[in-house]
Amino acid sequence: MRLRMTIMAALAALAGSVALYPLFSGRGWFWSGLGAVAVVAAAGLVTRHLRWPAVFGAVGGLAALHLYLTARFTAAEAFLGVVPTPESLRRLTELMREGWDAANRYAAPVPPLPGIMLLAVAGIGLVAVLVDLLAVRLRRAAPAGLPLLAMYSVPAAVREDSVSWIAFGIGALGYLALLAADNHEQVGGWGHLVFRSASGPARPDTGAMAAAGRRIGVAAVAVAVLVPAVTPGIHSHGMFGLGSGGGRGGTQTVTTPDPLVSLKRELTRQDDLLVLRYRSDDTDRPDYLRLYSLDRFDGDRWTYSSLQSTARDRLSDRRLPAPPGLSSVPARQVTTRITVQRQVRDMSFLPVPYAPSRVSIEGDWRVHAPSLMIYSLRDSAGGRSYTVTSIRARPTASRLRLAGRTPTELYNRYTFVPERIPREVRRLAHEVTAGAATAYDQAVMLQRWFTQGGGFQYDLTAQPPQRGSDLVDFLINNRKGYCEQFAASMALLARILGIPARVAMGYTPGTQVTPGVWEVRTRDAHAWPELYFEGAGWVRFEPTPSGAAGQGTAASPDYSEPAVSSSTGSTQEEETGPTETGPEDTASASPSATAQRQDDLGPRAGTGGGRSGAGAPLGWIAGVLLALLLLAAPMAARQVTRRVRWAGVTSRSGGGSPPDPGEAAHAAWREMRADALDHGLEWRPSDTPRAAARRLGELLELDAPAAQALGRIAHAEEVARYAPSRPQTPPEVLRADVRTVREAISASVGRRARLRARLLPASTVVSVGSATRAAGGRLADAASRAEAAFRRLLSRRPR
Repeated sequence: MRLRMTIMAALAALAGSVALYPLFSGRGWFWSGLGAVAVVAAAGLVTRHLRWPAVFGAVGGLAALHLYLTARFTAAEAFLGVVPTPESLRRLTELMREGWDAANRYAAPVPPLPGIMLLAVAGIGLVAVLVDLLAVRLRRAAPAGLPLLAMYSVPAAVREDSVSWIAFGIGALGYLALLAADNHEQVGGWGHLVFRSASGPARPDTGAMAAAGRRIGVAAVAVAVLVPAVTPGIHSHGMFGLGSGGGRGGTQTVTTPDPLVSLKRELTRQDDLLVLRYRSDDTDRPDYLRLYSLDRFDGDRWTYSSLQSTARDRLSDRRLPAPPGLSSVPARQVTTRITVQRQVRDMSFLPVPYAPSRVSIEGDWRVHAPSLMIYSLRDSAGGRSYTVTSIRARPTASRLRLAGRTPTELYNRYTFVPERIPREVRRLAHEVTAGAATAYDQAVMLQRWFTQGGGFQYDLTAQPPQRGSDLVDFLINNRKGYCEQFAASMALLARILGIPARVAMGYTPGTQVTPGVWEVRTRDAHAWPELYFEGAGWVRFEPTPSGAAGQGTAASPDYSEPAVSSSTGSTQEEETGPTETGPEDTASASPSATAQRQDDLGPRAGTGGGRSGAGAPLGWIAGVLLALLLLAAPMAARQVTRRVRWAGVTSRSGGGSPPDPGEAAHAAWREMRADALDHGLEWRPSDTPRAAARRLGELLELDAPAAQALGRIAHAEEVARYAPSRPQTPPEVLRADVRTVREAISASVGRRARLRARLLPASTVVSVGSATRAAGGRLADAASRAEAAFRRLLSRRPR
């Protein structure tokens, strides 16, 4: 039946499933997976007890898994809640289809939908069946690591971030424990123990085999860590930049994580890190820095259409395509010099002001012509400096009201709304904009409704919208959210009204630190809607509240602030002020007014002046402290072991009794052995104390006091082992002898060996290994006793 191996196989499968944690929001999937693993293990025990062939054993495991999935997900359609029926099978198939569609629609972490949970639990159960078949039934524990590795490949394939080292360590320990249990069974199968020692039952000397197993295990873990890092396709850039896709020929699909997934993480970071610094010659407040343009709404979330990249899309220091629709609105040229901080990782899209006309940057960077997004297939913007020449349009309210007819293809693409959008949302869009004469007036009324009249609140604790019902709830019920909800909702309402719209994501202008120099931090991450008006192109609006009660550095554009027109299409504001500005008016804005706007925006930043040195780099400090603790851990463990070893001599002697000389001899011998190992000296476990002392004396050039101290320690160990009734060396003498021998060893070796003995003592690793083997032995003995009790219970069963 192999109860022990069955338990270890189940634990290994469960430990491997921990790697799936980044894919789900919540922990329900893990407990459901635990049930699947337990059911598969129980089925394996039953089939082996009945002596079914291996193939039928696997079939039994799959059947048990099917029963569990039926009871867990389709109990209402099953007979007695467990037995499958045609209705339950049909429901399981529907749930799997729904789960597959949801997994392709949502970005990790996905919500705990029934279909997604079914796929996760079924996958964990299948891995448990394979591990049980290979490791327990076929006695091939090593190949059982392949299905366990499959669970690590799933998060590696769908996420850009790697799996936590803690999760990887848990899975690796589960696999190594499975190998150790299999090794223990195979060695124990040679026969019963035939000799004993004074401290209890002895076991065969499997030191060489155990050492080989440890070496194989460490090598396997190292390969698992290093090979994916340098293999193209597994990691976006590979280790040290190796293994990145070349992208030098043909057409490639650009794949990146969901842009909106990391938005809230950036906004809620406790350490408001500096992302980039830039210098702009813009006479007004600089425009937003755009990363992504999300043009597709599937009813639940905003994403961007698949980008097909070719070599023709490379920048090559050429002029970029003209921005769509920008033809009759005055515009000016702006030059921006941007430097992205080195700690920024995996930024494969460039933050640039819209609309870029020329970008000077090193590396293989490309442009998507319809959206003017700048991206790379293999490079990252972290640590790079580049110059962007952009065209900043200067639309006015009158120009936007007189916008021409939108091209049919663009109109159909950017006004598409799924049919399943609820009627109350469609009705809300028309109610909010009732009385508006033009598309521009509708857009202004939507913006004002979000920022002033709709009763919305900026709240970073709100969950990001993952289903269409989340946006409905935001618009109609709670009306609490952050920039993602505001931008997504306004773009959706604009499309319902027939205004072409999309969602942009990037950064607000940030905070001005010196004249012309601005800093952008993580909390400046932002999302906003862009609406299309023929003649002006894509125009930014700002529905997210700004200031201290909103997105601190966000600001509504000037052209979106005029009062809404009446049916005549004119306002008093426009009649008393200029309606148009040409290219010659780029500097016509009042300096005092510009300064006033910047003063008004100053308190909104909430960064205490925005200086680069404000706030301690807590992440770096914590990382340095952690590294120092890890470096000091072996040295501290060696000191603790030494103190505990000598303290144990006193504690075993009892209250006021003198220390036991025999225990002191053992402690001195172990301490001298540890010093020898720390300094890289050879130590043979098979040598007697006298032989070990002689070999150590031959390796070292000892003076007379050190040689005598070494001889006394070896003699005391011999007497304590073989003649404990004879007079023994006092403990205080042995302790002084150990110090003498340690100093002699340190003086005889080189400086590097002394430094290694102090900082990375090898005896610490040996002690940890011994403790681990002892704990493993105790676990194996407990499993053996449980197996024997289970066999006795089965033997009492009436036939």
